[in-house]
Amino acid sequence: MILAILKSARAAILMSVLSLLGLCGAPAFAAPCVDMAQGGQSFTICRFDPKKDDLRLFWRGPGGDPFGSFEAVAGSLKPGEKLIFGMNGGMYDDTNAPVGLYIEHGVEMKRANTRGGAANFHLKPNGVFFVGGGQAGVWETSRFLAARPAADYATQSGPMLVLNGKIHPRINADGTSAKLRNGVGVDHDGQAVFAISNQPVTFYQFASLFRDKLGCDNALFLDGSISALYAPELDRDDFTLPMGPIVGVVAGAK
Repeated sequence: MILAILKSARAAILMSVLSLLGLCGAPAFAAPCVDMAQGGQSFTICRFDPKKDDLRLFWRGPGGDPFGSFEAVAGSLKPGEKLIFGMNGGMYDDTNAPVGLYIEHGVEMKRANTRGGAANFHLKPNGVFFVGGGQAGVWETSRFLAARPAADYATQSGPMLVLNGKIHPRINADGTSAKLRNGVGVDHDGQAVFAISNQPVTFYQFASLFRDKLGCDNALFLDGSISALYAPELDRDDFTLPMGPIVGVVAGAK
């Protein structure tokens, strides 16, 4: 009898501790960014719900100069707001201006770039990542320009990594060029999925991550080599050269 009482007391104490730690009862909060392995490579993945999360793009500050860094973006926010995620958000030129289409607060600040060329941006089809009306999308550029969906924010980059469930036709499985890379896709639940490699990977390895592991039928390459992530919960604040467009998620008052 006494033994049974002691066991019951210990069980009650254990349940109380677990409850305080968030390990029983309501499910524990899932951090937006996690490290993940795929094909022997290491990646960091960050998911956000455009219906709930405040996804934005940042390029120039109040004085007209490019922000260039996560710290500058964080310092520009209103009182009560906090930057909880950041990533370089598309290719840019030597003045840190977007190479292609760029929309911020519903205003088109740079027109779409449909020219040909040798750089990754021009490896057609390229695409547009956009957010508007509680939705996020990654569309091939010509589709975006034809449909013109409502977009509060949009950035053009390239190439598309995954298009309608298939890896870009010019991304070769035998490719050997390996670099740090970052990109964005939209999964089957409509979440914006950002990924950055933690070591050099090929285009094919990176595209396969989105298609095979992250459930993204459409995904867009954002940049390589200078890829950078800001994720405070992972103690990540990557240093890189001054950036052009930056995609971020803001918490707090709007």
